[in-house]
Amino acid sequence: MVEALLARVPELRLAVSATTRPRRRAEVDGLHYWFLGDEEFSRRLAEGDFLEYYEFPWGQRSGTLRSELDRIRAEGGVPLLELELNGSLAVKEKVPGAVTIFVDAPLDELERRLRERATESAGEIEERIILAREQRKLAGRFDYVVENDDRERAASECVEIVRAELRGASNGAAATMARR
Repeated sequence: MVEALLARVPELRLAVSATTRPRRRAEVDGLHYWFLGDEEFSRRLAEGDFLEYYEFPWGQRSGTLRSELDRIRAEGGVPLLELELNGSLAVKEKVPGAVTIFVDAPLDELERRLRERATESAGEIEERIILAREQRKLAGRFDYVVENDDRERAASECVEIVRAELRGASNGAAATMARR
């Protein structure tokens, strides 16, 4: 979804999230994530540097640095944030004009994708499925819900939503996507 939005909506710029999880092979600091140690993450959180953050049940923390939105706006772009559910709802409350999209994959498809990706343990996959089941209950709090049963169709739907919102927006606040 994010790749489709960035390719098809040139105003959008992806806000690079910060995370405490270890870097995976081929990931680049500042491009894929800002990789922070627990101590630095805590310090920056205490200093108010984060717009939102989330602590996963398995211990890692991820969040959006306010400086990412400032950077994107200074470049003349519109921030696109790829967030967990709670982060999207926090941004919706804090950023006037933010548009939220809940991208919902069928649970069996989510599990298949996670197993195919092979970056999480079996226990982490089970935790993600349990979390996804709970998150689904809050989808109605988002501006839009897109069913990700077919990636191309769902991507096209997200692109059309964002284009329509940008045509109607005066401040280009931010677009957030919660996906599973």
